[in-house]
Amino acid sequence: MSQNKIAGQVIIITGASLGIGAATAKLLATQGAKLVLAARSVDKLEQLAAELKAESLVVPMDMTQGADLEDLVAKTLEHYGRVDGLVNNAGYGQYGPLELLTEEAIRRQFEVNVIGLLLLTQRVIPTMRIQGKGRIVNISSLSGLIALPFSGLYHASKFALEGLSDSLRMELAPFGIQVSLVEPGPVETKFFEVARDQSMPYLEGPYKEASLKTQAQMDSFTREAWEPERVAPFILKALADENPRDRYQAFSGGSFLANALKFTPKTITDGIFRNLFGLDRLIKS
Repeated sequence: MSQNKIAGQVIIITGASLGIGAATAKLLATQGAKLVLAARSVDKLEQLAAELKAESLVVPMDMTQGADLEDLVAKTLEHYGRVDGLVNNAGYGQYGPLELLTEEAIRRQFEVNVIGLLLLTQRVIPTMRIQGKGRIVNISSLSGLIALPFSGLYHASKFALEGLSDSLRMELAPFGIQVSLVEPGPVETKFFEVARDQSMPYLEGPYKEASLKTQAQMDSFTREAWEPERVAPFILKALADENPRDRYQAFSGGSFLANALKFTPKTITDGIFRNLFGLDRLIKS
């Protein structure tokens, strides 16, 4: 499937109401794709659909509700009769020392970012297998390649997604279904704003000094963030390249930075991150 053949393709986008999902919908609309827009906010989805100059179907859904996932695929097939692409974009991150996270927070992170994503993917595979082709694009993150302090739960969910995607790619290739990961770096969304709010409870207690420095560090991440519109073309390539890559790195430095981080000894990267996030202050206190 080359980029000039994206026209007419039926593509489901989760988390489509804002950020990367909305930017991707707008870009695919210009290519003539037939879109299925899925997210929890029906108002935002309908507003986006009204802006698109393309055929689109709005399906409100919650990634933690199995019935919603079934409904999304059923409505797609009822409306379009096929599904050519799935962009697994829905997900969120959270901040907090792993020691202090609640059981509810831990479970929900994986229910949305991993379990719901896999359950939805399972539901589109049979149709793609019958068609003899399909594309599955999983939106991971630079956070799926490296781990930083105080985002461990989010990192764990993205590391899990990386492994799932690699296995899916091998398992589904015989059926003509191709699986790719898109790995954005910092993106201009509400992620850092939410993380800053989530850090407030930790400004007291054993992680106080590190939490104060982490809040300041988030400002530098925000300055380096890409607009969602810069990430969307990588998703288009994953959907449209004749021979899609297993990974598309959508951050400054790309594969060079990814390889540098991968092969740099952990003693070095650990020291850098301890300093950046103020963990040395905890050791000295």
